[in-house]
Amino acid sequence: MFRFAAVLAATTMLAGAAHAQTPKPQPGEPAFRALYKELVETNTTFSAGSCTLAAERMAARLKSAGFADSDITLFTPPDKPKDGGLVAVLPGKDPKAKAILLLAHIDVVEAKREDWERDPFTLVEENGYFYARGASDDKAQAAIWTDLLIRLKQEGYKPRHAIKVALTCGEEGGGQVNGAAWLAANRRDLIDAAFALNEGAGGALDVAGGKPVVHNIQAGEKSSVSFRLEATNPGGHSSRPVPDNAIYQLARAIDGVAAYQFPVQMNDTTKAYFSKMAPIVGGEMGAAMTAIVANPNDAAANATLSKDANYNAILRTTCVATQISGGHAQNALPQRANATINCRIFPGESPAAVRDALIKAVGDAKVEVSQPPKGRGEKTAPPLTPQVVGPIEKVSNQMWPGIPVVPVLQAGGTDAGPLIAVGIPTYGVSGIFYDPDLGRLHGLNERIGVKSLLDAREFSYRLVKLYAEAK
Repeated sequence: MFRFAAVLAATTMLAGAAHAQTPKPQPGEPAFRALYKELVETNTTFSAGSCTLAAERMAARLKSAGFADSDITLFTPPDKPKDGGLVAVLPGKDPKAKAILLLAHIDVVEAKREDWERDPFTLVEENGYFYARGASDDKAQAAIWTDLLIRLKQEGYKPRHAIKVALTCGEEGGGQVNGAAWLAANRRDLIDAAFALNEGAGGALDVAGGKPVVHNIQAGEKSSVSFRLEATNPGGHSSRPVPDNAIYQLARAIDGVAAYQFPVQMNDTTKAYFSKMAPIVGGEMGAAMTAIVANPNDAAANATLSKDANYNAILRTTCVATQISGGHAQNALPQRANATINCRIFPGESPAAVRDALIKAVGDAKVEVSQPPKGRGEKTAPPLTPQVVGPIEKVSNQMWPGIPVVPVLQAGGTDAGPLIAVGIPTYGVSGIFYDPDLGRLHGLNERIGVKSLLDAREFSYRLVKLYAEAK
C-alpha cells in the first residue's frame, strides 16, 4: 500500500509526544485489543502465512457476537486455499437503501525476524506505540471494521443501510490473489454498495508535539502501467564496433523519457487539496499551490511544486525507468537491450495516450514501445459529494476541532481501483494520524500510535453510524 506522502511533505521530523499519553478507556476496548492482537499475530505474508486463517478467525469472532452463518461469507479463489477472505453483513432496515461497504486488506509484506528489533509477528505495546508487521498496514483498519460490526451487533443496533465488511488478501502484490479484484469480478453482488470506505489516507501529526495538522480523504488514485522499451540489432563481434548499437539506442531513449515532463492535470480532488494545503504549508510552496489552482499552466508554480517529489506525483502522470537489461556476451555487440518504464497515470488519462507520449519522448522509431496491457482502463476519481464529505467533516471536527479535512489524490495504488471500476465509489478515510515516518509502513519495526489507533476506532464508529442512518 502507498500512503499519503504528499500530505506529510511539510512535516519531516519525527513526532512522538502525543503517543506517550494514556488514552481514556473506550467501551469494549479490551475486546478490541484482543481482536486486534489475534489478527496482527496471524501471519498473512505470502511466503509463510494464510489470509484464509485470518479471515476464519475474524469470522469466528463475528459468530460469537451473534452473527448468523447467513450473514458471513468466507471465500477462497480457486486453487488458492491460503488467499481467502470474508464478507460480513449487518442487515439494514430499509431494503431500498443501498449498503455501506467497509474494505480492508489482511495480507502484509514480508518481515524477517533477524532484521527487526522485536518479533514482527508478536504485537508489542511500548512507549505509546504498537509494534508489529501489519500493526498499521492494514490490520489496524481491518480490526477496526470487524470490531465495529461486533460492537453494533452487541448494542442491538439496526441501521437503515446495511453495513458490509470485506476483508481481502493480495493488496500488497506479493503473489497472492487480489481479493478485492476477485470479488469485483466474481461476486459483485456480495459487495454491492452505495460507496465504500478504504485505507489510503489518514491524518498527519506535526513535527514537534505529535499534534494533528490535517485530516485527509483519498478521492481517486493513479493507475500503474509498465511499458517496455526495446532496441534490437544484428550485433557482431565487439572487436569491430559500429555506431548502430542497441545499448546506445536504448540509453538515448531512456534519456528522452527522463527529460520529458507530462503536463499538469487538475481535478476536483487536487484542486481542493492544493487550495486547502496552501495556507498550511505557507511560504513560496504555499503560494505556488494557490497559483497552480488558479492557472494549471503557470510555469513558475509548476516548477516550484515539481521540486517536491510528493507534489510532483499528484500534479501529473509520471513515468520512470525502473529496470534495464541488454547484451548477451561481454565480447559481442548487443543484439537486444530493453528497459521497463513504470508509469503512474493521472485519473482520466488513457494508457494509450501515455504510450503515444513516450514514443514522442523516445524519438527513435527503431526503439519499440510496448502496447499497454489488455484490460487496463483509465481510473476515474470518485465524486466528492456532500453526502460523503459532510459526515467526515462533522465527526472530524468533533474529535479534532479546527483541523482541516483535505481531499488527496493517491499517487500509488490501493484496493479502491477494482471497486471503482465496477461502479462502487471508494474513498480512503481512516481517522488514523501518523508521524512523519508514516508508521514505517513496509519497513522495519512498523508501528502505530496506541492513541491514534483508539481514536480511529471511535472516529470510524461515529462516522459509519452517520452513513448508516442517512436518508
